Parts: sequence; structure tokens; C-alpha cells
Amino acid sequence: MAADSYWLGVVLAIGSGVVNNFGTVMQKKVVNDRKSDDKFMRGLIKNPVWFSGLLLQIAAGSMLFMLAQLYIGPALIPGLMALGLIVLAIGSLKIVGEKLGKAEIAGIALMIIGISFLGLSNMAIDVNGFNFSDVGFIARTTIFTLVLVVTSLAFVIRQRKHERFRGILLALVSGYMFTLSNFWISMLMGNIDQVFGGTAVLLEWVLFIIAAAVLVLSNMYGLTVLQEAFKSGDASKLIPIQQIPIQLAGIFVYFLIFVMTPAEPISAVWLFFGIAFIIMSTFLLGKQQARMESIK
Repeated sequence: MAADSYWLGVVLAIGSGVVNNFGTVMQKKVVNDRKSDDKFMRGLIKNPVWFSGLLLQIAAGSMLFMLAQLYIGPALIPGLMALGLIVLAIGSLKIVGEKLGKAEIAGIALMIIGISFLGLSNMAIDVNGFNFSDVGFIARTTIFTLVLVVTSLAFVIRQRKHERFRGILLALVSGYMFTLSNFWISMLMGNIDQVFGGTAVLLEWVLFIIAAAVLVLSNMYGLTVLQEAFKSGDASKLIPIQQIPIQLAGIFVYFLIFVMTPAEPISAVWLFFGIAFIIMSTFLLGKQQARMESIK
């Protein structure tokens, strides 16, 4: 993959995270300024700031995310998009009228370092040139998907009997669902040219349809389960916990699913430390994330 294409993908992924979280800040600011009433939702839709935030997320954020998939694949994108949490943290501070504390400053510093490490790793996956019809890849994808789904079901069943761990288990389930979404969108983008170009074979059509269904269902269920998790635990702790499988999945996707080999051994080191710093940063910024999520 050309260096220019790689760095363009990195910029697109970061841009997607920033745009999505900026849209969230815009929406939450409007919600925070309004008083709840019978026409609350109608008022939000008519508010140009709230609606612009929604458009940023649905149109611009989603488009940047899908384009990034074409250039660097699914392994690096979740980590790179995490840079948007800085926007969310600062935005939440502006809304509640506070200043950055030591924890937030440390979290921002770790996030920037982690993103830099991910960029240096150069561990992109070229979804355009990948053979998604390969039997071995389909088998690994099936196992990966089933492990996430079965584990999620087990956690959902377990949380009903263990109220003490309910919030943590549901947060992990939400993280698994978004991990599925982040992975399967690469399948969607990898087959989109063939499907809309009229050259797709039956297997490519099947993968495309499954990918579209997984994207819708996993995102809807992930959001629903996360809201349920907030009822049983502190959001400042649950949001970072949700991010753990999302961030760690990149390692498994790159090495075990796509069976890629980094061009240089140091690349794997950059990837590992990048993800580690991002996860630590997420815990430090979790308090501000939670405040933003608490605005309904």
C-alpha cells in the first residue's frame, strides 16, 4: 500500500472520530439547554444545531469511516477514531462549565501518544485487494463472529443472575457488538464495487447482505445494551470497559483473521503500545464521557 494512501486512511479515520464526537457535543449542548416537555423530541429535530450534529454523525462521520476502511482496513480504525474522545471530553467540560483536571490532561496526552504509535505501526489492511471469498478467511470470520455472539449471549444470561456484575457484563456485550460492526463493515466495503458494479458472484452477494444485516443489528443492540448497563453501574467506569474489546480486537483482526504480517517487527510493538495507551486514556477520560452520556 502506498504511503500516501495509508496516511490518507489514517486522517479519514481520525476525522470520523472527531466528527462523530463533535456531533454528539452539538446534540448534547442543545439537550442540556432545553427543558423536557411533551414536544421535546420535535423541538430537538427543529433545532438547527441539534440537527446539524445528527447530520455530522450520520452523513459525514459514516462516510469518513467507510472511506477509511477502503484505505487502511478494520484493524487500526477503532483506535484512531478514539482521538474523538478528546473532543467529547473538552465539549463536556464546556457544557458543564468546568476546567480540565489533571486526569483529563493526562488522558489527552496518552491519547495523542497512542494515536501516534498506531500511525507509526503502518499495519493497514487493503480490503480492496483482499480475497474475501477465501475459504480459510470465511472459516476464521465465522469462528470470530460466533465467539463474540456466543460470549455475548453467555454474558447476557449471566448478568441476570449476578446483579453485582451486571453493568460490567452488559458494557462488554455492547463492546462486542461494536467490535462486530467495525469488523463486518470491511466485508461490506470489500464487496461493494462488485455488488454495485454488477460483477458480484453469489458468495459476494451473500457476504454483502450478511454484512449489512450485521451492521444494523449489532449497532442497534450495542446501543440498547449500553443504556441498560448505565442503569446498573457508573458510566465513567462502564464506558472505558466497553472500549476494551473494541480496541483489542484490532490485534486479533490483523494477525488471526486476515493473517497479515507486518512489514517490520517494530510495527507490532507500535500497535501494542498504541492500543495500550488508548485504553489507559479512555479510563482517564471516562469521567467526562460519562457526564456527556448523562445528558438526556
